[in-house]
Amino acid sequence: MCGRYTRFAATQVIYRHFGIPLSGPEPPGDIAPSWNVTPQTMQPVIRLNPDTGEREMVLMRWGLVPFFANEPVFNYSTINAKAETLLQKPAFREPFRRRRCLVPVNSYYEWQGTDPKKKIKATWAIGFKTEEPFALGGIWDQWVSPDKAAWIESYSIVTTASNELLAPLHDRMPLIVPRRDYDRWLDPGDPQRPPVDLLRPFDAELMKIWRVKP
Repeated sequence: MCGRYTRFAATQVIYRHFGIPLSGPEPPGDIAPSWNVTPQTMQPVIRLNPDTGEREMVLMRWGLVPFFANEPVFNYSTINAKAETLLQKPAFREPFRRRRCLVPVNSYYEWQGTDPKKKIKATWAIGFKTEEPFALGGIWDQWVSPDKAAWIESYSIVTTASNELLAPLHDRMPLIVPRRDYDRWLDPGDPQRPPVDLLRPFDAELMKIWRVKP
């Protein structure tokens, strides 16, 4: 599960980390940092430019709207996409095969004791021990209105089973794509053979958790 995350690295830091050419298309401005990124907001993601094939950073809405939807209605069920059913659910199948992206983050949040009848017991932040930015595996799609007058690009964060560090907090965690595999995740390659081997929990030894105020 991933319902909130942080992204406070400067735009130029994100460009350097993800190997985006500074000579490429204009970036979407200097992205304001956020310590509480929420669904339905416009956030930067990294994908391959459809024309040049180079990495680019673009703004998309968090909460995937499938291309076949009648209306661009936001649905919380599409902020995350389970790795185990990516090739089964129509909303996620083609995006996983052809339109993968990387979501730059500095950490994400997890809660304990979220029963509506009880108070939240604890709120935790999860990130890298090195405190560097990292990438969550995402998929994206483009919805276009019937009259072609409006369009929305949106994304979903893929989730997988938790590793041993995070299992006490939740049985799911967002998919973290290792830096060495950025190319494989972004490159559509053969759409009939997507990189299912990358759909696995991240190395717990490289991560840390710390308590934060609710």
